[in-house]
Amino acid sequence: MIETLLGGLMGGAFRLAPEVIKWSERKDERSHELALQDKALELEKLRGTQGLSEVEAQADAALSAASIETLREAVRTQGEKTGVGWADALSSSVRPVITYWFMALYCAAKIATFAAALQAGAAWPEAVQQVWTEADQALWAGVLNFWFLGRVFDRVRS
Repeated sequence: MIETLLGGLMGGAFRLAPEVIKWSERKDERSHELALQDKALELEKLRGTQGLSEVEAQADAALSAASIETLREAVRTQGEKTGVGWADALSSSVRPVITYWFMALYCAAKIATFAAALQAGAAWPEAVQQVWTEADQALWAGVLNFWFLGRVFDRVRS
């Protein structure tokens, strides 16, 4: 009888063993599929983020290109005549007027400083040295280079 009982139990165990193995394999497959879907979801999130970054970069590049083109167009049209006489005259006088006004103010400030140094009892050479500084030398060099080197470059271009 024990053999019959053992035989029945063993037969049942052998019959259940493949089902337990299948169940275990399905469980592993489901875990694996779930892990794959999680990875796929992460990948899609990364693609979305990267796509958004690419769109933002393209928009920034387009905006920069448009800004540069606008600036280029503004600089190009600055020297063009409008055909309205008074507007063209006013436009062409802006730079010279500002330049002369700045030079008049600059010279007035230097003369006032020179006069103050003389009134304070400084001799002429000392007053000149007090008024004419390294910053003035740099400014003067910049003005001379602008006007005279500009002519050289204009001749080279034409």
